[in-house]
Amino acid sequence: MSVAAFAIMGTGYLFFAPQLPEVESLKDVRLQTPLKVYTREGQLIAVFGEKRRIPLDYEEFPQAVINAFLAAEDDRFFVHPGVDYQGLIRAAIQLLITGEKKQGGSTITMQVARNFFLSPERRYSRKIKEILLALRIEKALTKPEILQLYLNKIFLGQRAYGVGAAAEVYYGKQVAELTLPQIAMIAGLPKAPSHNPLSNPNRALNRRNYVLGRMLDLEMISDEEYTIAKASPIEARRYTPPIQVEAAYVGEMVRAEMLDRFGEDYDSSGYRVYTTIEANRQRAAVTAVQRGILAYDVRHGFRGAEGKIPLDQLTGPRILADLMANMSPVSQLQPGIVTNVNEDQALVTLADEDIQLNLESVQWARAHKSENSLGPKPKKVSDVLQVGDIIRVLNTKRGWQLRQIPEVSSALVSLRPEDGAIVALTGGFNFYHSKFNRATQAYRQPGSAFKPFIYSAALEAGFTAASIKNDAPVVFEDRSQEDTWRPHNYSGKFFGPTRLRVALTKSRNMISIRLLRDIGRRVAHEHAGKFGFDLDKLPKDLTLALGSGAVAPIQLARAYSVFANGGYQVEPYFIDRIEGPDGEVIFQSNPLRVCDEECTRLAAEIALHAEELAEMGLSENLSDEGVGIRVAPRVISDINVFQMDSMLKDVIRFGTGRRALDLKRADIAGKTGTTNDQHDAWFSGYHPQVVTTVWLGFDQHRPLGRGEVGGVAALPIWIDYMRVALQDLPYIEQPKPDGIVELRINPETGLLVDQNSGVGIPEIFPIDNIPAMDRAFPNLPNNLPTTGSTPQSQDLPEHIF
Repeated sequence: MSVAAFAIMGTGYLFFAPQLPEVESLKDVRLQTPLKVYTREGQLIAVFGEKRRIPLDYEEFPQAVINAFLAAEDDRFFVHPGVDYQGLIRAAIQLLITGEKKQGGSTITMQVARNFFLSPERRYSRKIKEILLALRIEKALTKPEILQLYLNKIFLGQRAYGVGAAAEVYYGKQVAELTLPQIAMIAGLPKAPSHNPLSNPNRALNRRNYVLGRMLDLEMISDEEYTIAKASPIEARRYTPPIQVEAAYVGEMVRAEMLDRFGEDYDSSGYRVYTTIEANRQRAAVTAVQRGILAYDVRHGFRGAEGKIPLDQLTGPRILADLMANMSPVSQLQPGIVTNVNEDQALVTLADEDIQLNLESVQWARAHKSENSLGPKPKKVSDVLQVGDIIRVLNTKRGWQLRQIPEVSSALVSLRPEDGAIVALTGGFNFYHSKFNRATQAYRQPGSAFKPFIYSAALEAGFTAASIKNDAPVVFEDRSQEDTWRPHNYSGKFFGPTRLRVALTKSRNMISIRLLRDIGRRVAHEHAGKFGFDLDKLPKDLTLALGSGAVAPIQLARAYSVFANGGYQVEPYFIDRIEGPDGEVIFQSNPLRVCDEECTRLAAEIALHAEELAEMGLSENLSDEGVGIRVAPRVISDINVFQMDSMLKDVIRFGTGRRALDLKRADIAGKTGTTNDQHDAWFSGYHPQVVTTVWLGFDQHRPLGRGEVGGVAALPIWIDYMRVALQDLPYIEQPKPDGIVELRINPETGLLVDQNSGVGIPEIFPIDNIPAMDRAFPNLPNNLPTTGSTPQSQDLPEHIF
């Protein structure tokens, strides 16, 4: 090379060198990697991020992958110093001869320099910088380190960055599982990522075969391998990330939280979020909610075809395929087009097959007229379906069945009562059909599901489970109401004097109202706050007794957790920990926990000496709150909890929750809830280790229909879910606290009877609030305690008629 050439190069170096970035940063490069969300066990829930990337170490790339990229891009990579002068000379000669820039002469190292540091602009100045940077990179990094950066960084089409992501996007595989033709296909993409096998299969095939030919010329593969690989068809199709658990509503909750915590980089910094969701319970929750919604939908008839295709558009399989391409499944509901109908069956074209629907498959589809009215039962298939109808079908154990996208909605949230961890949550039938999360965002009236909190307040005020209240019609003169208020029981009947245990079991409205009136609205309102309710959304009038406030399902589940865990208020949470791109834990949850006496004592000791520990340099062992253990506060007494638990168990044994006896568990408790005109149906119940709330209703606050009460519409969903959630959980009873006694009473009066007579029924009482003796009972001794009385009314006058 001449002195002039060296002089030119030296001058160029002196001019461009100050403009070059430091390549040392490549030793600690952070590739843009999507946010991934997992269950507690590590099963994938969701992936967020524009760029699909799965970074791999150099040792994780099979030799065939390395060979293919070397053959396609830079076969002298391990020989040249970062710049292949032979390649540059060939490119220059080509430019001089043809006047066209057909060969770039860029090495893999030069591509790394361009991808990490330079813009894609096509200028000679950029090329010079690229060359100088490549020489610097070769001095700073080893060849395997450079190749690792390249194979993880390079754009390969379809939002796939790096070989790991491309293997998943095009073939649904890990890199180690790729075949030779698949490897060659991916290796051919850096030159023109838009010519990928999904967007331009013909060009992608030509490029794949070119790479295979290069590998053969370089003796990287045999003639036989080349022949077999070249003859292989294109196997690529678009693969989504392998989501293992359907929990899209939870995924969106995590996405919003991560955006709030980390800003706009939340989905490109490689964070991994492990939630509190448990895979089996989550699957059970989704299945139970979808099944319950569809069951309601079937009960209320067929609203007609989803759409109609004109007959002149049903003239060939290609046209049908194009029509089907514009329709997507909604959960398990597959879209279909009716192409032929007679009295006995309908032929339906789906995306990938044709099916038949017989009369049994459509027998349920009476015409929907209103929530309380249906048309006649169909006698033939053609009574329901016509050619050109766009419908939905569901593949069941009984074969394909006609269904429709439901209009009704539902939500389920399940908590671990000891610390508030959300173990399962679904906010609707299908997230991609409706992203509104009803489990956390839908504030609805809880109806009778709120009554236990009124009864708990009554117990605190001195009532007992045996206290008698009159179940009779009543008119309240309440100035907070626009008119006189005449509430009634759901059945329209009244049952006279009734013990509180029976009243809660049977969900008697009149008695709940009288209880609230007697204990005082302010007292009850404040007591409800102990369960974590938003008091601004609860009324301060007597309608509170019937659940006229606004609560979200997650709030009701939290409130019932107080009964389940022995009287402690916990806070629902759904993120267990957050890991950075290298697996380091950057956040670990520290929830409020229900502690035993030793745990509580230890937490108190730590809190007492927190400042001393900090001065000793031991503060890193403490949480953000300054204590290693966050103890959930007790909000109601164990005596109150024990009484409420006993009454809520009776709701299932004898009351509105009797369907839950199918679970054959004596350690579960709960309460149904139904609002006026059946706008909302609820069931909230628990085992000491799992609390679950289910809501069902219309987003538009429409009536569900006659008879669609909590025990009919919501409870079956709860049962379906709890059948799975209760598996392997031990039988647990609430521990009987000191200060509780069991005595026999006259069920008609709620007063004590002779404890040795064998008459009456057993009831539990706080030892300092035992009812008086029933003197009308024959042969009663005179020395039994007569303590205890029923508190008197504090609020409004009532008129009984």
